[in-house]
Amino acid sequence: MLEPSLILVALVVFVALVFDFVNGFHDAANSVATIVSTRVLSPRAAVLWAAVFNFIAAFAFGTAVAKMVATGVVHAHVVTIPVILAALLGAIVWDLITWWYGIPSSSSHALIGAFAGAGVAAAGWQAVKFGGFGKIGAAILVSPLLGLGCGWVLMKLVNCLMRNARPANVDHWFRRLQLVSAAIYSFSHGSNDAQKTMGIIMALLVAAGQLAADAPVPLLVIFGCHLAIALGTLCGGWRIVQTMGMRIVRLRPVDGFSAETGGGVVILLMSHLGIPVSTTHTITGAITGVGVCRRFSAVRWWVARRIVWAWILTIPCSALIAAGSYYLIQWVTD
Repeated sequence: MLEPSLILVALVVFVALVFDFVNGFHDAANSVATIVSTRVLSPRAAVLWAAVFNFIAAFAFGTAVAKMVATGVVHAHVVTIPVILAALLGAIVWDLITWWYGIPSSSSHALIGAFAGAGVAAAGWQAVKFGGFGKIGAAILVSPLLGLGCGWVLMKLVNCLMRNARPANVDHWFRRLQLVSAAIYSFSHGSNDAQKTMGIIMALLVAAGQLAADAPVPLLVIFGCHLAIALGTLCGGWRIVQTMGMRIVRLRPVDGFSAETGGGVVILLMSHLGIPVSTTHTITGAITGVGVCRRFSAVRWWVARRIVWAWILTIPCSALIAAGSYYLIQWVTD
């Protein structure tokens, strides 16, 4: 028989994997929107392609982002099982709200905001590590700008290299090259996003006394998180695909290649530095950069404004939902 405390830990780990699954289908749009909208792959083939590379990232990248999430957001003495559970509930609820309305918000920052909100509810503002939280906040601003810059530069470079090529030949070659760029982006997505859930599970296991604070991430946790996000990606998030791939800018295969490659490079760099960055922010910036390179009016700025508002609201809203969840958990368990 398992002890009640271990059963509770197992249940919260399951909730964490549910968040990872929701993250996968919520952010599936990031991985497949461009390749679906350019009709290089069908939706079913695209999510399968993305899911495979989401999963492969488990065996090819470190765990620096996971450690940042586990130790860099909330002070260790504040982290308890109710705090972790409330953080996960806050992030899941916000993800489902934005998915329902087809708004590509950041699952990453929903989780970070919810973790901080649950910590503040438990112990006040001193619970938050503002140094780590500030680094993540800076990434919120920097990642879409880097994505925009990379998308713009790659689009310019491709235009220069292909200026004398026939449009039919350009379309032919970049339909094939977009398979490579989609793989790069999906790999980068798995390398960063799955690690955030690893970090939350690590914090839970340390709080429950099941793991030392300086222990490496267990292989089973790495495998489980990447499997959950890959399965979520397989389920797709078609409401958001429409916004990402069709409403911001009308994309051609050459545009999709530039956006996916630019976004993927930025995310891989952030993963290497151990910074939990938003894949949604980054690919939206890259798509916008590609559109601006074509012409400023090619971007539907009213859609971009709607997405920016979702970014602004994500951390405070997920924090409030998590704080409310924490108070509810305390009320139920008292």
